[in-house]
Amino acid sequence: MRVSRLYVSIPLASGKTIELDEDNEHYVRTVLRLKKDNAIILFNGEGGEFVCTVAEVSRKAVLIAVEQWLDRSIESPLHITLGLGIARGDRMDLSVQKAVELGANHITPLITERCQVQFKGEKKPQRLLHWQKIVQHAAEQSGRTLLPPLPEIQHLQDWVGNQQGLKIFLDPYAEQNLSELTPETPQVTLLTGPEGGFADHERELAKAAGFIPVRLGQRILRTETASLAALAAVQMCWGDFGNGAVHL
Repeated sequence: MRVSRLYVSIPLASGKTIELDEDNEHYVRTVLRLKKDNAIILFNGEGGEFVCTVAEVSRKAVLIAVEQWLDRSIESPLHITLGLGIARGDRMDLSVQKAVELGANHITPLITERCQVQFKGEKKPQRLLHWQKIVQHAAEQSGRTLLPPLPEIQHLQDWVGNQQGLKIFLDPYAEQNLSELTPETPQVTLLTGPEGGFADHERELAKAAGFIPVRLGQRILRTETASLAALAAVQMCWGDFGNGAVHL
């Protein structure tokens, strides 16, 4: 029987009993419907996880007894940074969720010229918190014990100059494909655009910062498809997808 996993944003240590916050309390009581003495796994995104037991479920609180620490990791040997041009609604949510499942180590939402999402008033921090929650839930589901950071929303021009490793941006009009590239270190930075792709001056900006334009096949992919296809492709080439992966 599969044991449910839950992310908590507090320090964990064997032998302690912790009280869950309101959101996790609701999830354990109402969604998972766990009872006293049921097993659950907790992790705080810093590495490893804890085998735990539900100590109390009441209307006032859900208490968890923290027991054995497991030094477990399913991280890829390839470190992947993803710059994600902000798309509308569910497309962006899907891209963030699946990027975590596919092993992205760092995800930054980017404002580009053709971004169709407007951030006014409190909308910007609200959307950021929403995406961070998606990261947490995707890590819970996929078994990851390190939580990929999703920092403040940035403008493309502020982000491109600070990236490392093999730097790739997805461009359906590029001449090179992924198989022609080889990273010198186990680090890849991927840059994907919003609906409508990059403007010409953004392509030039990325290339000036060392990003290589790459196309994924002959077809033009939607923004949410392109980022996921690229993540899967680099994991197959240089990460942990299959026995043919090149570990640098």
